Amino acid sequence: MLILLTFAKNHIDSFTTWDVEAVLKKINGSQNIWLRCIHFRDRTGIAKIIKHFELNPSRVNMIFNFSPVGIDQDIEDCLFNSYEILTHEMKNQEFEVARGSIVVGSNFLITFEIAEVKIFNLLIAKLHKPNIDITHLRIDYLFYLIFKEILINYHTLFDYISRQLDDLEDEVLENSGDELTYQKIATMRQSTRFVRRNFQSIKSLLTMMHDEDFQWLSKSIKELFHEELTHQVDNLWQEYQGLRAWMSELMEIQRDNIASKTSERINRLTILSSIFLPITFIAGLYGMNFKYMPELEQPWAYPSVLIVMGFIVIGSILYAKRQRWL
Repeated sequence: MLILLTFAKNHIDSFTTWDVEAVLKKINGSQNIWLRCIHFRDRTGIAKIIKHFELNPSRVNMIFNFSPVGIDQDIEDCLFNSYEILTHEMKNQEFEVARGSIVVGSNFLITFEIAEVKIFNLLIAKLHKPNIDITHLRIDYLFYLIFKEILINYHTLFDYISRQLDDLEDEVLENSGDELTYQKIATMRQSTRFVRRNFQSIKSLLTMMHDEDFQWLSKSIKELFHEELTHQVDNLWQEYQGLRAWMSELMEIQRDNIASKTSERINRLTILSSIFLPITFIAGLYGMNFKYMPELEQPWAYPSVLIVMGFIVIGSILYAKRQRWL
């Protein structure tokens, strides 16, 4: 699906289609536009889009092969950024990762979204609000707003993870959890590993903005990135590391809980085996087929042996309970 957003004087025009030719005809070179390519994997169509904006043809391969996360500095036809964004949407008990590419030019921004990015939908909804002035909205400022929305997403995500860990911590510390609890924590920790690469990418972008000259971003926008987002990224990075450490601690405690429960079960089985070991010996002794066994001829032998066995079992159980083994 192709969604063309044209930023007019006082409003945003939206056009949705699957036809590349139709959307390219709608583009006016004098206006700022945001083209969203969602679930759009037509190589020929993407090649037409790349050609229309006079970008290097190699960008097609980078989009389809999903180049490494971060800014591409080898070709200077645009600002090309590949992203991985962890969202709080769940799939198979794991957080979903939104992947794709962002292309920034002089008056256009294109997002190639492998799956629809809900964060971009939220940003567009905010831009449609009447209290937002879009008269002087530049593409580089829109690029800034996208990253700002990504960081807001991580605030929401980390808050959600904290609440989940609070509930899991209660289970772990009360020792009421089982292997499923451990698996939940392990799955959560594994599915958040993508955050590291995303934050490294954002930090690299901020560093390059400070050290290098990006012709696609104005000086005011680079200052805005530095002043508004650098501190947020650092705080979120610290929070992320804290959450990872929290998950590791809970996994370690729960692993000990599981080992303790397993050890307790083995101890009980050992004690029960020890209780029945003497009566097994007695049963085995009198089960031998020897002719001259005096007790076999006594009428009281059978009940006496049973009574002795009973006393052994009861005495062993009482002793084990007194020693708190059971």
